[in-house]
Amino acid sequence: MEALKKRILQDGKCFEGGILKVDNFINHQMDPILMKSMAVEFVRRFAGTKINKVMTIEASGIAPAIMVGYLLELPVVFAKKKKPSTMQGMISTTVHSFTKDKAYDVCVSSEYLHPGDKVLFIDDFLANGNAARGVIDLVEKAGAELVGMGFLIEKAFQDGGAYLRSKNVHVESLAIIESLDHCQIKIKD
Repeated sequence: MEALKKRILQDGKCFEGGILKVDNFINHQMDPILMKSMAVEFVRRFAGTKINKVMTIEASGIAPAIMVGYLLELPVVFAKKKKPSTMQGMISTTVHSFTKDKAYDVCVSSEYLHPGDKVLFIDDFLANGNAARGVIDLVEKAGAELVGMGFLIEKAFQDGGAYLRSKNVHVESLAIIESLDHCQIKIKD
C-alpha cells in the first residue's frame, strides 16, 4: 500500500535491534485518514472470505481492527493483557512481546469468541509472530476458525510471516520491511 509505505519512509524512525517506531501515525498518535485507507485495503484483500468476527490484541491493533470491523459491520474482539475480575469463561494463552521483551498472559471471554466463529485477526506489526501464534491458540481453544491475518507492517527479516505462511495462514501485510540494517528503512516494492 503506497500511502503507508510513503508515510513509513517519511515519518518512521529506526532504532538499533530492528525496531521501527511509527508512533506518530499508527500506535500512539494516529492518523485516522490513513487508518481508514488501510482498513479499506484489508476489506479489499479479504473480500470473498467468510468472516463474522474481527479480532486483535490490545493495544496497538485496536484502532485498525475497529476500522475494519466498522467497514465490514462486524463485532471486534480484543484479547486483553490483564484478566478482568468480571471475566467469566476465560480462554487464555501466553504471548511474548518482541518490543517490550516481556511475556503476557492474554485472555478473551468465551462470551465473545464462540465455536464456529470465522475470525479475521488484524494487528499493527508482524515480527516474530508471537501475538499471531497466541491468537491462533485462543481461536483454536474457542473452537473458532482463523480465516486470515492482516498486518499493517511486516518485518520480513524476522520469521513471523514465514512461520504463518508455512502453516497455510492467509496473511496480508500492507507494507513489508525488508531490512532495518544500519537504521536504514528498506521497504519491499
